[in-house]
Amino acid sequence: MKSNKYSVDVIIPNYNKGKYLKQSIYTVLNQSFKKWKLYIIDDNSSDQSNQILKQFRNKKKIKIINLKKKRGPGNARNLGISISKSKYIAFLDSDDLWSRNKLKDQLYFMNKYSYKISYSDYVPFKDNEEKKNKRKIKVQPYFSYKKFIHDTSLSMSSLIIERSLTKKIKFRNLNICEDYLYKCEILKKIGKAFKCKNTMMYYRISDNSMQSNKIKNIVWVWKINKNYNKLNFFQNLKSIFFISINSLKKYGFK
Repeated sequence: MKSNKYSVDVIIPNYNKGKYLKQSIYTVLNQSFKKWKLYIIDDNSSDQSNQILKQFRNKKKIKIINLKKKRGPGNARNLGISISKSKYIAFLDSDDLWSRNKLKDQLYFMNKYSYKISYSDYVPFKDNEEKKNKRKIKVQPYFSYKKFIHDTSLSMSSLIIERSLTKKIKFRNLNICEDYLYKCEILKKIGKAFKCKNTMMYYRISDNSMQSNKIKNIVWVWKINKNYNKLNFFQNLKSIFFISINSLKKYGFK
């Protein structure tokens, strides 16, 4: 089955990532798969993001929405989902990148096996590093909810989801880790997500990224596990322990 039988909507939430935003937009523009529409929701940025976005306002396949008040990435993604019309939705953070055949290969994979969620391996890199020279993070071939709460290697910018799944599941208004909870709830609903082996995402680790603030991240995962996932103390402790171990395996102590 050809991957171009269906279209995909790409959602980029942005807040003060003007330094990287153009590169992320071009990683969509340069995709070999062409049946996409890009929704960029700017969360009231105060940096050069608006100047960057002005360069793309006349592109027919790009819709830019400027929010008048900062509401967080979860709200921005919800807004993109609400106006999406394609069968599939792909998420891309405004400082991450894709390989050229990301959409083509992943959609073909999903159509071939009738999967409703898919993801890919990824390469983490920092601003002063060449992404092509960094070690690839090889994630598990599939994730269930029980697997995911012990290994959070399911990156948001690698996900493609069938839009039908998003009708009742929305991002919650949390300070951080709203994507962790969203993926938990999606996996509870669908059962499993599957890896497309033939494609790649590049995850930028910036100084103020979630990966660079590990302790705060772990605290919020604990709160989400307790308040939303309803894990008891020992289940929560096990979740945090294995998430921490798997994070060390991937990123080391940096």
